[in-house]
Amino acid sequence: MKELVIISGKGGTGKTTFTAALASMAENVVFCDADVDAADLHLILNPKIKLTNEFRAGHKAVINSNKCIKCGSCIEWCKWKAIGDTFRVDPILCEGCGVCYYLCPEKAVDFHENICGNWFISDTRFGSMVHAQLGIAEENSGKLVSLVRKEARKIAQEKGLSLILTDGPPGVGCPVIASIGGASAVIIITEPTISGKHDMERVIQLSKHFNVPAMVCINKFDLNLDMTGKILDFVKEQNLKFLGYIPFDIALTKSMINRQNIFEYDSNSKSALAIKEIWGNILKEI
Repeated sequence: MKELVIISGKGGTGKTTFTAALASMAENVVFCDADVDAADLHLILNPKIKLTNEFRAGHKAVINSNKCIKCGSCIEWCKWKAIGDTFRVDPILCEGCGVCYYLCPEKAVDFHENICGNWFISDTRFGSMVHAQLGIAEENSGKLVSLVRKEARKIAQEKGLSLILTDGPPGVGCPVIASIGGASAVIIITEPTISGKHDMERVIQLSKHFNVPAMVCINKFDLNLDMTGKILDFVKEQNLKFLGYIPFDIALTKSMINRQNIFEYDSNSKSALAIKEIWGNILKEI
């Protein structure tokens, strides 16, 4: 079983559009949206949810008014200023450190496991999909990423599928680290801008640190040919596999508006032909 994780180093480079496009060509595949903070692969694949599960991580403190004697110790100990004069815990300010729970002399603080969001197992017109929705301002996104990847792998094993396509999160932080560990390879989608090249370099360093093979393709390459050349030179210097170029194509935008991938919208478009060639290069590597 192979897992390909599509990452970018930054947002807006086209990794979700690219992942959705591969759905029309990949076989024996399960899809995983690991961008749990801002998932959007579902906007194109239009999944039908079969199973919904709560995601629990961390804790939140709640003061039991029947036990509380209003001694004020919890207010003094809470460095986050989450407890007011009314002896109620502000759930947004509470960091779940537990100091009030462990030190309250009256044991008047309950410390419940926090419900941070939901994760889903769904069917799409291209196959099974595992995805999630993290709650607003909730933490532990890395833990949720690991969970959805685990469930995607479980589905692949149960159904005898040979490939997992994971739409990874942007950046180089905890969610990205959780999305690439143990993957067969990462596909880095970059764009010919200064920030695109800079963030591509950072995510290449990250993949090397975790010994995950990296391959690169340049989206909208024809908007800045000079920067495209600099990116290609860097990829060669790093001895990485270059998969190919995707041109700027208004058909891609129109396909997303119609909630279709590019092959469903216009399989003869210049971007579709480019992605088809890139997919052929990916198959040669895996």
